[in-house]
Amino acid sequence: MAELIRPASVPPRSSADLDGLLAELTTVRDEMVGFATQCTQYLSSIHPNFQLGARNLLHYLALRQRDLRPLQYRLAELGLSSLGRAEAHALASVEAVRAVLHALARPTSPEPVQPDETGPTFSSGPRLLAEHSTACLGPVPAERDVRIMVTMPSEAATNYALVEELLRQGMDCLRINCAHDDVAAWQQMIAHLRRAEQTLGKSCKVSMDLAGPKLRTQGLPPGPAVLQISPKIDAFGRRLAPARIWLSAAEQPTAAPAAAAASLAFPAAWLLGLHAGEAIAFVDARGKRRKLHVGSCTPQGCWAELSKTTYLTPLTQFRGADGMATIQHLEPSEPFILLRPSDSLLVRRRPAGGGALSVPTALDGEAAAAIGCAWSEAFDYVRAGEPIWFDDGKIGGVIEEVEPEALRVRITQARSQGEKLRNDKSINLPESQLPLSALTEKDQRDLAFVAQHADLVALSFVSSAADVEQLRQEISRLTDRELPIILKIETRRGFEQLPALLLSAMQGESCAVMIARGDLAVECGFERLAEVQEEILWLCEAAHVPVIWATQVLESLARGGMPSRAEITDAAMGDRAECVMLNKGPRVVEAVRILSGILRRMQAHQRKKSAMLRGLRVAQAWPGI
Repeated sequence: MAELIRPASVPPRSSADLDGLLAELTTVRDEMVGFATQCTQYLSSIHPNFQLGARNLLHYLALRQRDLRPLQYRLAELGLSSLGRAEAHALASVEAVRAVLHALARPTSPEPVQPDETGPTFSSGPRLLAEHSTACLGPVPAERDVRIMVTMPSEAATNYALVEELLRQGMDCLRINCAHDDVAAWQQMIAHLRRAEQTLGKSCKVSMDLAGPKLRTQGLPPGPAVLQISPKIDAFGRRLAPARIWLSAAEQPTAAPAAAAASLAFPAAWLLGLHAGEAIAFVDARGKRRKLHVGSCTPQGCWAELSKTTYLTPLTQFRGADGMATIQHLEPSEPFILLRPSDSLLVRRRPAGGGALSVPTALDGEAAAAIGCAWSEAFDYVRAGEPIWFDDGKIGGVIEEVEPEALRVRITQARSQGEKLRNDKSINLPESQLPLSALTEKDQRDLAFVAQHADLVALSFVSSAADVEQLRQEISRLTDRELPIILKIETRRGFEQLPALLLSAMQGESCAVMIARGDLAVECGFERLAEVQEEILWLCEAAHVPVIWATQVLESLARGGMPSRAEITDAAMGDRAECVMLNKGPRVVEAVRILSGILRRMQAHQRKKSAMLRGLRVAQAWPGI
């Protein structure tokens, strides 16, 4: 086995070595106390709940202003704590090591250690974090220590069964993103949750994200309303099994069972005329004659099978026992443009009235595609040569030219086979100086609903203490309730201002931080995301503020595929936060169940930065032990 690499130093054994270590650690302690004293003006407005947390945050910031690694190596060689887990009780950790060093250096005259009244202890630090997490995010479930937050799809407004099943499988916090849907849909989602809580005897918080000044793509015209359904085939194209299709009443649609390849809605009167064994004839969009074979019928709907590939539209006529019928509520397909490296793209100001963009003309030169930007004022602040990213960093480019009505972009980052860019996808300009206010006009309108119905409000793209104060003032104007604020850290500036943001949020009774890793990775650089999210976890633990681990957790699974090994590892890392967020997807219920199991198992191995050393089965089973 290769020998461990150690720093080139001699283990401190002499009294002089111990005295030197003690002096260095005493200097560190004095810097921590002095820094907190200098910053007392920040503590006067902190809520009593967070007084110890705020002071500990200041101690921790002072501790981390220097490179502690040489000191850590020397402490570890003596078998002492290397201060690597000091976040929740920074000053107490330093004082404990100082006390042991003093006893080693001067065994006949140990230094009397005075209890620290200004910072948390080894027991009170973790306890305060747990209490603040419960106050903000609700109690932890009995089977695990980390909560699960789930983003609601639009379907949750009309599908009570989905919300109930999410709660049954382990959802602890329901998240509504105000960038999507409307007040009526949000109201119905919350009503479904409250009904499910009574049915299951469980409680669940409601968190609502203000949309914030997010730049998004818009303007692509809707695609055709066409649905393709195909039977299961093998690698050689041979049919293995027919496609199973769920037919339900358009007046009272029911959720498609997991086994359904597709779900079609028909008028209820026509559907009641169907019976098992019936063959429903139709001609698909390509003129192909096809048949649906009805297998069984229940009051909720009917199962049917399709043995050949077909393309359906709202005009497709189906002949049943009670005459002809057409599919109801068949949505248009989602439009997209396909972008490859070296392609040219026009990002246009939205046209008046917000309509669809016109097709690029000869005046657009070599541009192969165009898309609009929902916040076109950004055009006034960008410069040629600056980077631009789309869809959480899936597509990257460089702004080659800034025109009065468009940005000309050269695509530099995309898969060689192309990436699809759709409406309502993020646009990031990490090096552009945009004058963004965290609260938009839409946010202020939405707050009227949020203040009355949500348990938590998330502030998107927060970048300054003034943003937090503005939101707090708006909330107090709308309600007497104490509404905890979640700081969504998703920009480089937000990350750099995190200590100030925390101290501002801690003026309230309760707060939390969300690591919004999609935008944050684009803003800070993907290669830096790992260290950035670590620093956020450390600072929040020092402040005793709970953290929500968010964006792309088990995303492949939730969207209908299989989770990658990296995604499973990432989900396990979420155990270091107080809550993990899942995004919406067709298999989000299964994602909640699997995530709950991962978190339940990981808590036996890890808590924050500490490895929990439960007995290893492999060690217990080893012969000779």
